[in-house]
Amino acid sequence: MFMKQESIRTTVDIPAPLYRKLKEQAAGTGSSIRELVLLGVRRVVLQAQRPRPKRVEFPLIVSKGPQVDLTNEQIYEHVEFP
Repeated sequence: MFMKQESIRTTVDIPAPLYRKLKEQAAGTGSSIRELVLLGVRRVVLQAQRPRPKRVEFPLIVSKGPQVDLTNEQIYEHVEFP
């Protein structure tokens, strides 16, 4: 799945309960622990690089027409809903 490229060997201390879950998941998916750890690292690194979505400001469409202040009940009186 992962091609071995130039790599850096490192040591990471993983709490025993978390390691047992990691080992169990690796066995259940037919992956190695190394593959799952690299997958997690990639997700964290790539997610940090994604631009954050812009926050939407309302109104989305600005109108120069007259403003109407209606309640839902008033709208239901004038519009048929299935």
